[in-house]
Amino acid sequence: MRDPRQIAVVGVTGYTGLELARILLRHPQLRPPVFYVRETNGAKCLAELFPQFRGWGEAPLRTLSAETIISSNAGTAFLATPHEASAELAPSLLDAGLRVVDLSGAFRFQSAETFTSWYKLPAPHADWLNEAVYGIPELYSAEIAGARLVANPGCYATSVILALCPLTQPGWIAPGSSVVCDCKSGASGAGKDPRRDLHFVEVDENFKAYNLFTHRHTPEILDHTGLSESQLIFSTHLLPLSRGILSTIYITLDEPQSAQNIEALYRKFYAGRTMVRIWPAGTLPELQHVAHTNFCDLGFALDKSGRRLIIVSCLDNLGKGAAGQAVQNFNHMLGIEEHTALQ
Repeated sequence: MRDPRQIAVVGVTGYTGLELARILLRHPQLRPPVFYVRETNGAKCLAELFPQFRGWGEAPLRTLSAETIISSNAGTAFLATPHEASAELAPSLLDAGLRVVDLSGAFRFQSAETFTSWYKLPAPHADWLNEAVYGIPELYSAEIAGARLVANPGCYATSVILALCPLTQPGWIAPGSSVVCDCKSGASGAGKDPRRDLHFVEVDENFKAYNLFTHRHTPEILDHTGLSESQLIFSTHLLPLSRGILSTIYITLDEPQSAQNIEALYRKFYAGRTMVRIWPAGTLPELQHVAHTNFCDLGFALDKSGRRLIIVSCLDNLGKGAAGQAVQNFNHMLGIEEHTALQ
């Protein structure tokens, strides 16, 4: 019988994997996680590769293979791996009885065609796409609790979906109106692989838009807000900082509303959800308020007509946008408090 509290972490060498290690090594209800990498370079524990983990306790390091993980007593695997690696590895682990929390985009869509169209990669088998649960606990906590495979959402998608769902579910957005999601992220969101456009001299004192109308998080936003593709305008920008996402979202409401009504709607929608913090009407969150946390902060401004609404959504792309949310999902799978190890 596999122990779900015995963890295998795959892909620890990236920014998201390192953040995941920081959280899991301090998780009070886990056995010491085992970390798997393609090349150990002779290292036997994580601290030998990353000295910042010295003194954090046991953190064994193993050479990655599906067989090695399956032959261990691990009951849960976190995959902080590229999309194609997750698509190949996850089915083998699931067949062996492990639960999987995948931080790539491989299992975020039930439609194989959607994945192939946006990611330009072969899709995993349809059976696994249908079994995967999309991992936003504020929306799908019951489904996550019973899941074998959780598809952790994209960072931009998380910031936008959490901002919009309180409005889309009761139908407060004017039919046919455009919803503009103007989003900005720190450079760690692009991953750790060396790229010329992410060199310090390219990012520092610079600010640019990228992947307009082609960003891979677009279909996640459409799937989980109910907006049509023609209605959504989603723009992404690179900030000259290491981490954080700030999304400014412009909305036309169907009927005039008061600021009190808007705030009450959001507070009711996220009642009891400690990882989403609603700011008082007219006050706006900033990236410094969420850096190195698993919070998503939501604030808004409403014009005098009561119909033009701007939502500001802030989160840490490595926290609530990736590793923190993955652990939040895992906590639901274990039936423990969702904020465990995250506050």
